[in-house]
Amino acid sequence: MPSLCVFGAQWGDEGKGKIIDHLAADVTHVVRYQGGSNAGHTVVVGAEKYVLHLVPSGVLHPGKVNVIANGVAVDPLLLLEEIDGLIARGVAVSSANLRLSARAHVILQHHRRLDALAERWRGEGRIGTTGRGIGPCYADKAARVGLRVCDLLDPARLESGLRVALAEKNALIQSVHGDTPLDLGEQLDLYGRLAERLSSFVGDTGAELRDAHRAGAAILFEAAQGVMLDVDHGTYPYVTSSNTGVDGIPAGVGFPPQWIGRAVGIAKAYCTRVGEGPFPSEEHGPRGAELREAGNEYGATTGRPRRCGWLDVVALRYALELNGATSWIMTNLDVLSGLGDVPVAVAYRREGRRFETFPAELSSLDAVEVEYEHRPGWTEDLTGIRRFEDLPRAARNYVEWVEASVRVPIETLSIGPRRDQVIHRS
Repeated sequence: MPSLCVFGAQWGDEGKGKIIDHLAADVTHVVRYQGGSNAGHTVVVGAEKYVLHLVPSGVLHPGKVNVIANGVAVDPLLLLEEIDGLIARGVAVSSANLRLSARAHVILQHHRRLDALAERWRGEGRIGTTGRGIGPCYADKAARVGLRVCDLLDPARLESGLRVALAEKNALIQSVHGDTPLDLGEQLDLYGRLAERLSSFVGDTGAELRDAHRAGAAILFEAAQGVMLDVDHGTYPYVTSSNTGVDGIPAGVGFPPQWIGRAVGIAKAYCTRVGEGPFPSEEHGPRGAELREAGNEYGATTGRPRRCGWLDVVALRYALELNGATSWIMTNLDVLSGLGDVPVAVAYRREGRRFETFPAELSSLDAVEVEYEHRPGWTEDLTGIRRFEDLPRAARNYVEWVEASVRVPIETLSIGPRRDQVIHRS
């Protein structure tokens, strides 16, 4: 298998974890290139359920090299908790199968504190952040005042960097937000101990991956969030703080773009979104609640109930085209069983204009009206089916109609949470 990127083609929570775990069997390396611990990838192996936040999903396959690249915002405390939790469950994690970029920026406690405090101040204008410090960490990176993993490993650099950072951040925490400042000595002690434990995992992962590619390795790049949350191309400002699609790989890994092979999108057979922000095809009535319960739509990281709605062909076509998708994978098709007819958003309308392509020129999607096409539903349980031709005719028709509408082939269907609950199409 050549190297490939798997990206979410909606607002996140598309089922990337299971698909990446499924594809990981055929690659040598699995690489996280953006995002932070606000993302949760859920993988079910037999009777065991794993929720991975920073560690790439390939860790559940023996012999794979898992890389946390420089584009990831790394909370060392949460990373070590995740590593310890996996080891306690019998999953092998060592410097042989987990590599951490020395250039990755570090989420510190002042980032987490300021994230939560700033969100409180925004009131009705809140973004819906998880409060895990990802945005403030990326902001410091762009402002060139952040600390990287390699800085944690240098005691003098760590001390000088934290001293400067806390002089500014404590002033904000105390004077602006009226909260308790952080103690420099306590922070130095904490991050010095964490750095010692992380040191064996740290290296120049960009160079390691370039060497692996030249040696013929098959590399799988996994996105943390969906394309519609991309900081440049998503529904700004209700987005994450990094580039979530294929465009995030060259800078977020140190990997030449021309070496990336296939780009495979992941999208549900319907839509969900967590937190604030526009969601044109959201179902506000009882059918939205039905979707939530049928799909168990609660955040893997936060437990928050997800907003649920119908497949949005306008947004999906945009996400796939933007990333040059060679194919895509439809997940959660089984969730639509028994829910009656299936509405699909096919166009937006606003002020007399009709949009079949995603309207980037609009400053907000809040006022758009959605035009739906209703597709016939089905009642049969799909979770035991393994061949496309064995699906109910209405389910096959739905898949083929959506495929024609977005103009990108669907290579695989996911019809349940387990590894084996997939249908491959030629």
